[in-house]
Amino acid sequence: MSDQRDGALHPLEAARRLRARWLGGETTFGGWTYFRDSFSIEVVARADVDWVCVDAQHGLARAGDVVSLMQAVELTGKTSMVRVPWNEPGVIMNALDAGASGVIVPMVGNAADARRAVDSCRYPPAGIRSWGPTRPALGEPAYAPGWANERVLCIVMVETGEGVDNIEAILGVPGVDAVFIGPSDLALSFGLERADAANHARVAELQKACEARRMPVGTAAPSIDDARRYASSGFALVALPSDAVLLGRAYADFLQGSRSPGEPIERAP
Repeated sequence: MSDQRDGALHPLEAARRLRARWLGGETTFGGWTYFRDSFSIEVVARADVDWVCVDAQHGLARAGDVVSLMQAVELTGKTSMVRVPWNEPGVIMNALDAGASGVIVPMVGNAADARRAVDSCRYPPAGIRSWGPTRPALGEPAYAPGWANERVLCIVMVETGEGVDNIEAILGVPGVDAVFIGPSDLALSFGLERADAANHARVAELQKACEARRMPVGTAAPSIDDARRYASSGFALVALPSDAVLLGRAYADFLQGSRSPGEPIERAP
């Protein structure tokens, strides 16, 4: 059976290779998208990122947008993920049937939450995912329950005090492919600011626990310095700021430079 579809690498095979890079100790950088139009997502995906996450929790995308957004990412050969709004089987299955190679599941606080996410991602007997691969199976004769189960990515977010307390139990759930630490909600959970030293220390503790179990770990980097720091410390997944944030920063920087009298102007070639 082939891992090719219409001459291109199947998205789930791209996901399997991405997981292998994580397990090999490589840092991968991901584009994080809040916008819901396919052209914006394609621009992000073509920016040499390693993967793209459509944020359907805090971004503008909704279930009806996911198919076109997955198609836009697939054009670039990158691995597509959806951060689902909540840990609900139907929502997770719908994102996967729309063509996502994996899901990022928020607010996982214990082993039962993690097991629920894993079960929703995988067909029986490994899980409870209902058969109906509307997009993933198109043109792919290899698509079958076991084949898909080996490739789909189930990434759980640890971002609460409960998750910190239960990290070892979460890491012990078979089928979790990576843990993504949510630094903002983690800080809120402990009454801290995201940039507080205590919050950074807690992120580092979670990273250490994951690495002790050979579990790929990721987080979000609000700045280039943060991204470099996370990469140098061994994070497998580093999410860039969202497209909305970076667009706003680019406009602000351009305007500041344009309105500053006497400053040299860099002109594009």
